[in-house]
Amino acid sequence: MTDQLAGTGALLRLALRRDRVMMPVWILLTTLLVVSMPGSLGSVYATAAERARAAASMNANSSLRALYGPVFDDSLGALTAWRGGVYAAALAAVMSLVLVVRHTREEEETGRQELVSAAMVGRRAPLTAALLAALVADAAVAVLVAGGLAGQGAPGALALGLAVAGTGVLFACTAAIAAQLTESAPAAKGITAAVLGVAFVLRAAGDAGTEGGRSALTWASPLGWVENVRAFAAERWWVLLLFAAAVTVQAGAAYVLAGRRDLGMSFLPSRPGPAEGRLGTAGALALRLQRGSVLGWSAGFLIAGVVFGGMADGAADLVGDNDRTREIIERMGGQGGPGALTDAFLATMAGMFGMVAALYAVSAVLRLSGEESGQRAEPLLANAVGRLRWAGGHLAVAFGGSALILLLAGLGLGLGHGRGLGAAIGATLAQLPAVWLIGALAALLYGAVPQYAASAWAVAGGVLALGWIGPALNLPQAVLNLSPFAHLPRLPGAQALDWAPAAVLTAVAVALTVAALGALRRRDMIA
Repeated sequence: MTDQLAGTGALLRLALRRDRVMMPVWILLTTLLVVSMPGSLGSVYATAAERARAAASMNANSSLRALYGPVFDDSLGALTAWRGGVYAAALAAVMSLVLVVRHTREEEETGRQELVSAAMVGRRAPLTAALLAALVADAAVAVLVAGGLAGQGAPGALALGLAVAGTGVLFACTAAIAAQLTESAPAAKGITAAVLGVAFVLRAAGDAGTEGGRSALTWASPLGWVENVRAFAAERWWVLLLFAAAVTVQAGAAYVLAGRRDLGMSFLPSRPGPAEGRLGTAGALALRLQRGSVLGWSAGFLIAGVVFGGMADGAADLVGDNDRTREIIERMGGQGGPGALTDAFLATMAGMFGMVAALYAVSAVLRLSGEESGQRAEPLLANAVGRLRWAGGHLAVAFGGSALILLLAGLGLGLGHGRGLGAAIGATLAQLPAVWLIGALAALLYGAVPQYAASAWAVAGGVLALGWIGPALNLPQAVLNLSPFAHLPRLPGAQALDWAPAAVLTAVAVALTVAALGALRRRDMIA
């Protein structure tokens, strides 16, 4: 067994060096999501009586329980665990799955693992190094969360930090299994992301139907375990044993599978041709390659839109007599008058959909990088398919797919709300210029400096952090304005609309796309 782990230390150091930018960004984003909450919640609910009323209202609202889970105590620490625990755990899971797939299946797909394995490297060393890299990142999240919330109570802070990190390690092992099952890195990420999506749905369904996190559906989800640790509310330390057991089982399965397949092979090999349907153009091929991703994002945005739309009318009831909360929500997207709070809530949700859609745009654009590094683009470009047609097909899917998923998000908001369908669709589509701008920046990075193309993830993550966490941290408006989404009109709402910034963002996106295609046309392709 020792021989099969030979070289693990060197591979771990290499992985940490390669991720020296991406990993700190993910860790910081995940940590800030949690540690920024006490200050934000404390400014909204300044007294124990206000927090107690808020907790009772939240527990009585099935939609809010589906979104965040139940509240187990009215302390600032417990409210922080309620508001940010599940979402921080989901971010840790995404970070871990990206790290593990990047250093396992992606290395095999590009051929680099074959070169590494020709040296003194054990059979299971790459998998071990990838899991250890994810463990290092998740451990850093646990330490920072526990330290950042220690003022609210050290036991609760430690429990929440361990629960968030445990979720990350668990999905790192899930990604390790997926990397053995499929030949494609995007497919491995998609499988793991689908498992995470199912976990969220199970937890949401269980919490919506039953109070107190007692539902069997909640306990069937690792995200449900996070809330049932009950950080800052008589912690249940034994729930952490569920994470340990699941990690042990999944890690063991991953190691068994890794030892029973050849390098570059998988247990679910790609189905050879002939392809069904018409693939006469580069755009049609790009759509075929990315249709699974488009369909998955579309379904997710539609369902999320329905859920958030159903919560819109309850925004005013949740606010009650809390003037501070009313002021914050109205500043987010509405002005005085009937329905102002509802409009502001819908505008805020539309903005969140836009920022998350930017992640899809980056993912779809960077499929070009995967096709090139995996040497699947070379056979295409060797025929009568130019670089611009090849890249244009993927960019069309990225930009068109962004429009589609935002359209469906608006449709879901309108259907869930029960009225204002056109206004809801217009609110989500208004986010497109900023989404396209971030996608165009990813295209420029790929076209001009392909070795830094992955930096587009840091840009999208930074924008998401500014929009999600920035207001809670009371960042200056000049800092918030670094996000392109800060310049878009807030719809629906009664305020006067200024479409000039949206036009400017669209023009910049077009210019960046043209520059990206020009840079791609001039540079050498990866050999």
